[in-house]
Amino acid sequence: MNSIVAYEKDIELQLDFLRSFKKQKIISQNLQKNIFFSGSGDSLVSSMLAESFSNGMVKAMDPLDLYRNKELVKSKHVYFVSISGNTISNIKVAKTAKKATAITSQPKSKLAKASDETLLLTSSNTGVFTAGSISFLESALTCISLVKKITIPRNDKLFFKAQSDAKKAKISKRLFILGNLYTYPLAMYCAAKFYELLGYDAHYCKTEQFSHMELFSLKKGDTVIVFEEKNLHTKQLVKNLEKIGINVINPNVPSDKISQMIYYTFFSQMLSLNEAKKQKKNECHFVTEEKIRNVSNQMIY
Repeated sequence: MNSIVAYEKDIELQLDFLRSFKKQKIISQNLQKNIFFSGSGDSLVSSMLAESFSNGMVKAMDPLDLYRNKELVKSKHVYFVSISGNTISNIKVAKTAKKATAITSQPKSKLAKASDETLLLTSSNTGVFTAGSISFLESALTCISLVKKITIPRNDKLFFKAQSDAKKAKISKRLFILGNLYTYPLAMYCAAKFYELLGYDAHYCKTEQFSHMELFSLKKGDTVIVFEEKNLHTKQLVKNLEKIGINVINPNVPSDKISQMIYYTFFSQMLSLNEAKKQKKNECHFVTEEKIRNVSNQMIY
C-alpha cells in the first residue's frame, strides 16, 4: 500500500475512532497552573490546543526551548506529546522535569521510560509510513480533554461536510492559512499536511497578524484559507482579498469550538489529499524526498 492510499484510509478510520474515543480525567485548574504541554510537529499543535482550550491555564512549549532553559521545568509537570516516543528533545527534558507524563502510542519507547507515567494512545491505523491524521486527532482530543470538559460529536456530519467542502475548494501552490485563538494551531496543522504530502509553499498565521505582515507578500492567484467562522472581520477580509485577485476559502463552520476543531482537522486532511490525487501522486512528498527526510531524522532522533 502506498503512502497516499494509507493516508486516505487512516482519515476514514477516524469515523470509528470518534465514536469510541474515551476522554481523560480533567486536571484541576489549581494543578493546571503548573503544567506545560510540549511536542514537535503535529504534537506541538496538540499541545497548543491544550493551551487554547484551557484558556491559557496550561502553557504549550517547544521541547528544545525547555531543554535550553532547564529552570523552566524544574518545578513543572510536563506532558510530552509524541506518537513515536523517540524525539530526542522530549526525552532529554523528561529527565529533568519535576514530573513527566508521556502521551504516546509506544509504551516501551525511550520517552515512556524517561517519564513518570504514560497516557497511551491506542487508535488503529494502516501501519504504513504516511502523514499524521488519526494519530493527530487522538493526541489533540486527549490533550484537550485533560484541561476542559468536552462533548465529542458522535455522528458523521462534520466528516462528510468537510469532505464535500474540500472537494469544492480550489487551491494554488502557494497558501496562507489563517486562524484565531482556537484555530491557529489547526492552521499550522493544515500547512504541515501541504508540506508533507506535496512540498507546497504554505504559511500559517494569526488572522490579525496576517494583515500586518504576510499580506504584503501575497501575489495574484495565491490562496488564503480562513479558519474562522464568518463574522464582520472575516467577511471584510475576504471581500478585500478577492478584489485584488486572491483566491479565498472560508467555509461555514458550527459555532461549537470542539466541532470546529474536528471539522478543520478533517478539512485540512482532505484538502491536501485531494490535491495529491489531482497531482497523481502515489507517495507523500516527505516519503520520496529521502535527503530532506534524512536531515529531519538526524535532527529529531
